[in-house]
Amino acid sequence: MASQCKIQTLQVVDTEYTADATEWCPVEGWHGILACGTYQLKKPDTKPGENPEENNEPHVRLGRLYVYSFEEQAFAPLTELQRLEMAAVLDVKWCRVPIAGRPVLGLANAKGNLDFFHLIGNEQKSCRLEALSTVELGGECLALSLDWSAGRAQCGAGPLKLISSDSKGRLSLLTFDASSPSVRISEQWKAHDAEAWIAAFDYWNTCVVYSGGDDSRLRGWDTRSHPGRPTFSSERHSMGVCSIQSHPLRENLLATGSYDEHVLLWDTRNMKQPLADTHVQGGVWRLKWHPTRERFLLAACMHSGFKILDCQGCMALNEENCCILSSYVLHNSLAYGADWSRFPLTRPFGPSAAMPAAGPEHEAGNVDLKVQNLKIVYESPTATFDVMLDEEDPTPAPVVEAEGDGGGGDQQQPYADGKDPDTKGSSEAETIKAQRETSLLATCSFYDHVLHVWKWETSQAGPLT
Repeated sequence: MASQCKIQTLQVVDTEYTADATEWCPVEGWHGILACGTYQLKKPDTKPGENPEENNEPHVRLGRLYVYSFEEQAFAPLTELQRLEMAAVLDVKWCRVPIAGRPVLGLANAKGNLDFFHLIGNEQKSCRLEALSTVELGGECLALSLDWSAGRAQCGAGPLKLISSDSKGRLSLLTFDASSPSVRISEQWKAHDAEAWIAAFDYWNTCVVYSGGDDSRLRGWDTRSHPGRPTFSSERHSMGVCSIQSHPLRENLLATGSYDEHVLLWDTRNMKQPLADTHVQGGVWRLKWHPTRERFLLAACMHSGFKILDCQGCMALNEENCCILSSYVLHNSLAYGADWSRFPLTRPFGPSAAMPAAGPEHEAGNVDLKVQNLKIVYESPTATFDVMLDEEDPTPAPVVEAEGDGGGGDQQQPYADGKDPDTKGSSEAETIKAQRETSLLATCSFYDHVLHVWKWETSQAGPLT
């Protein structure tokens, strides 16, 4: 039985500056809030008659942080709530748990600072970010990434921790004091011989940190021992390691991505050899596991768009690579920021009267993206389909099973209506409904300064037997 996948673009927003980082708020009650960070390199002003190449003044890295609210409606579901001018933004991360009853956002910027904001207001449509605190990493660097320690189990009984990486190859372990509020650096060490592109906590053991650098190394660190000594160092990636994410629903599973265009899956109990290796045709800048369906992995693949991988075969059948289920290519530039939302979509997935049926004039490369609040139903063969085929291999993708994915524990909600389709008394209509799941995503691309909000639906053709 063939799987069905479908993509529908809901809105395209011009962010004016180059968009490079985006994340939906994971805190309950605020799932429709989206943050988007931008980066703009401004060349120094040139005087009349002056050769621009002889101007030695440093370039200025400008940035802007946008806050949007999503409401499930037919047109323009994304509403801009706020924009904040600042230094160029390299990464944005919401804390997965509220702090002092409020969602808190952290960002890494081009001045080498980590800035923190909390969301104020009681309604999603009228909330705003308010500054909490700032910490400098020091040494004239760019802060490149950050991550919160709010995993399944906090390491120790103390305050929240953060890990950050910077352009000098360093990692900084920070302590967040919610009572002040203030942030301080508790440890800082040299982790890589070039830019440390990414750092992330192990979701299941936040005493453990992983990092990736432009030196092609993936490393692990135990913050309880001497932080300058890695627990392992892997050179399995052949180019800079840009993305790392621990699986929030499956213990001991880690995903990493690199400029070498490969996504690797690892069993963290044995980091000598990856479990799976998938070539995605583009440098992997960001990876995000689906928040409730453990088999799906979103990859931002720079020159190759955004891809959704099905990793079930690697988890259960020891297959050597993941299946690429869908590709979102409605971008004219580098695929950078990407995230899944937990927002509970209720509207049926269907065509819109906003645009005519797709034809050659609506191919990905011919769509004018720089139109704010544009609603697109994109139905060319690369975006909407009944049987997804790999571009190079005309073999149908594996069936997306309707059974719940193992290992998720009580956090997992694999069925759209909360009912197990195998339960006695379930009607055929309920069974079919349970096989369909629609997810909301946001992605941004760099040089064309565009933020896309889109839906992805996966379902199985026909009832279970």
